[in-house]
Amino acid sequence: MTRPPMTQPWWIALAVGLLALAGLPPTAEAGPLRERLQQRAAERAAAPDDGAVEGLEDVRPGPGPARGVALPPGVRLLRDVAYGSDPRQRMDVYLPAQAQRAPVLLLVHGGGWRRGDKAHGRLVQNKAAHWLEQGVVLVSVNYRLLPDAPPDVQARDVAHALAQAQQQAPSWGADSRRFVLMGHSAGAHLVALVAGDAERLRAAGARPVLGTVVLDSGAMDVVQTMQARHAPLFDQAFGSDPAFWRSVSPQHQLRAGAAPLQVVCSSQRRTPCEQARAFAQHAKALGVRVEVLPQHLSHGEVNEQLGLPGAYTGAVDAFLRSLPGWSTP
Repeated sequence: MTRPPMTQPWWIALAVGLLALAGLPPTAEAGPLRERLQQRAAERAAAPDDGAVEGLEDVRPGPGPARGVALPPGVRLLRDVAYGSDPRQRMDVYLPAQAQRAPVLLLVHGGGWRRGDKAHGRLVQNKAAHWLEQGVVLVSVNYRLLPDAPPDVQARDVAHALAQAQQQAPSWGADSRRFVLMGHSAGAHLVALVAGDAERLRAAGARPVLGTVVLDSGAMDVVQTMQARHAPLFDQAFGSDPAFWRSVSPQHQLRAGAAPLQVVCSSQRRTPCEQARAFAQHAKALGVRVEVLPQHLSHGEVNEQLGLPGAYTGAVDAFLRSLPGWSTP
């Protein structure tokens, strides 16, 4: 028997069918759900190589350290430390026991430039368990989001958070000269943008960082991203002005003298690894060290599994140890 062609994705049909079994008319109560499912289908169709649309895996609810995640013994959490007047301009500071001149890992969450939170479990949990036990201070940052703040403003927020964290570091038992930036997805784009140009750091009153770890960004070259097929959320973030694309593109804003970067990319997604390699080639011409680290992990797993025992975490640790000043003097 020949199966008739499907007129909608199977998972939309399944959802509508389940609602019908529950006694909900699919043309009424199911309308908002249908619209959301169709929007998600459109986003995936626009970026079929990505496996997961940029940042969306970061926005699902998850346990954060403030909500019951076990932390190593003796760790203190300073919650919602302000670095600006907006309620989103806050950071959580995780202090290992007896920190003295400790290095600092500053984390920036993803969420498509429009969602996400500094206490998300996928961002914090495994990283905290791994690096706090090594005596590293963790700082997890919130920033203003779309539609109120475009990515250039978000990058300034990250730079100001860094400056404030560096200023307060001595009171935490940390060293203001031993900071590394790390971000996932949209946050990866932001840390790469901030770290690539020392002038952005100086303008915010921040010192240069030792290095940056970029976790699976599909927007290292914003110009290329916007000129190719892309999901609607990229239009919401970057608009239609090519001059703005260049101004927020890590590929185009990277400057000679930038600190080393390690760019982790999901090999299950074509765009991030292609852009990571192109970024590394461009960086080489500027004399900037960039390591590309492909991982056979999903977009969300690149974030969540960092900190778990294994070769992936070991490779990031090796990069950190290679940065002059990171290891304990």
